[in-house]
Amino acid sequence: MAALGREAGADLKDAGVLPIRTGEASKDIRMATYTHGQPSVSLGDEKFRRPMVIEIIEKKMEYLRKEKILNVYGTVFFGTAASFSGMLANFIFRHCFKVKHDALKTYASVTTLPFLSTVVAYKFLVTDALYLGNISQENCVLRSSLVGIVCGVLYPTGLAFSKTGRLAVKYHTLPLPPKGRVLLYWLLLCQTEVKAMMIPLVFQTVFGIVNGLRHYAIFESTREKTVRDD
Repeated sequence: MAALGREAGADLKDAGVLPIRTGEASKDIRMATYTHGQPSVSLGDEKFRRPMVIEIIEKKMEYLRKEKILNVYGTVFFGTAASFSGMLANFIFRHCFKVKHDALKTYASVTTLPFLSTVVAYKFLVTDALYLGNISQENCVLRSSLVGIVCGVLYPTGLAFSKTGRLAVKYHTLPLPPKGRVLLYWLLLCQTEVKAMMIPLVFQTVFGIVNGLRHYAIFESTREKTVRDD
C-alpha cells in the first residue's frame, strides 16, 4: 500500500500536478470565495473616487447657492416695487384729501406692509410650489403676475386710501360726505389722480411675468444639472 501511494505521488509529479496541503487549500478557497462574492476595491480606485464625490457635492452646493441668490434678488425687487406703489398711492390720496398730518406714520405703513405681503405671498405661492414640483411654467407665471397685481398694486392702493381717508375725517380736511356714501364720495373726489396708479399696475404685471419665467427657468436648469451630476 505504501508502495502504491509513492507510485501515485510520483505519477502526479510527472503529470505536473503538485499536492496541496490542507491549510493551503482552505486559504485558497477563502480567497476565491471573497473574489467571487465581492469585487475587490483597490487603493487607487478609492483615491480617485473621493475627489469625484467631493466635486459633485460642491457643484450641487454651487447650483443651490446660485438659485437661492437669484430668487432672493427677484423677490426683494418685487417687494420693493410694491413699496413704491404704496408710496405713490399715499402721495396721491394725501394730495386729493388735503391731508398734511402723520406723514411719516402713513408712509411707513404703506411701504412696509406691501413689501412684506409681496415677499410672503411670492414665497408660498411660487417658490415653495416650485420646490414641491406642483406647478407648470404657465401656472408659475400666472401666480407671479397675480402676486404683483394684488400685493403690489391693489393692496397698497387700498391701504393708502383707507389710512388717508381716516386722517381726512379725523382732522376735517374735507367736508363730510353724505351718510352711507363715503367711499363713492372719496372715489369721485380722486378719480382723476388715481389713474396714475395704472403705471405701477402695468409695471407689476410685466415684471411678474418676467420674474415668473426667469424663476421657473432657473429652477428647471438647477434640477437638470443636479440629475445629470447624479
